[in-house]
Amino acid sequence: MIPQARRITAVCALGAALAACGTAGPTGASHPAKSPVSASPSATRPPVLAPGPGGLTPVFEHGPRTGKTVALTFDADMTADEGARAASGEHFDNPELITALRTLKVPATVFMTGRWADQYPAEARALGHDPQFEVANHSYSHYAFTDDCYGLPTVGADRMRADVERAYTSLRRAGVPKPMPYFRFPGGCYDQQALRAINGLGVTAVQWDVISGDAFATDADAVVRQVLDGVKPGSVVVMHCTRSAAPTTERVVRTVVPKLRKLGYRFVKVSDLIGRTSGHR
Repeated sequence: MIPQARRITAVCALGAALAACGTAGPTGASHPAKSPVSASPSATRPPVLAPGPGGLTPVFEHGPRTGKTVALTFDADMTADEGARAASGEHFDNPELITALRTLKVPATVFMTGRWADQYPAEARALGHDPQFEVANHSYSHYAFTDDCYGLPTVGADRMRADVERAYTSLRRAGVPKPMPYFRFPGGCYDQQALRAINGLGVTAVQWDVISGDAFATDADAVVRQVLDGVKPGSVVVMHCTRSAAPTTERVVRTVVPKLRKLGYRFVKVSDLIGRTSGHR
């Protein structure tokens, strides 16, 4: 049974603080003619899960518990109302984190808001063209798809699909050639209404089973311990690619990666875990 609302407090706290800059809903949504799945030939289509009960958008939390693989995921959060904060010098990106991942040769999945791609198109394009990474959808506005999602402004059910589509438009406009058919709900909050609202897009909703706790953390060692304590074979770890709100993440990655490798873990992208779950490959 799909719960009425899935909420993960530790990571949602990031969205709550980012929401403080405003409450207006997204505007100017555009509607691409094709879904992110149908836009690609079937032979090259990334793996997705089959629809859930009643045709609802499927939800993925972790891969098979066999084999020591783990997927690190990074939410590139920026809400629709944070332009003034970015203009004043606040950093919603984290180039040092991406450099660390490249240096350590860690494949990763970045869930990017459309607003982040609008703000940092060169970085979005570089990630989209780097085979080490895959870029997926984290909504355009980073507004919640349920009520009471830790203070985030909300998107009405009649605008949820448009918000996801608008994010894909922004990703492609920034130069991401093949954004993945994966969607992460802002704050990790969803319910059956939200799953129903986006079920025509052909996406798999991607959650996680390990909360890193990097949002607003100042103690990198504590985040490292939380990740290492939580990881199991097939885990999906949620972190953030936002310097101002997650300042310890680069240090955490530089510590966690060698420790997990020493334990025998191999890093993969979310698409790899979904492929093994769905039997795609």
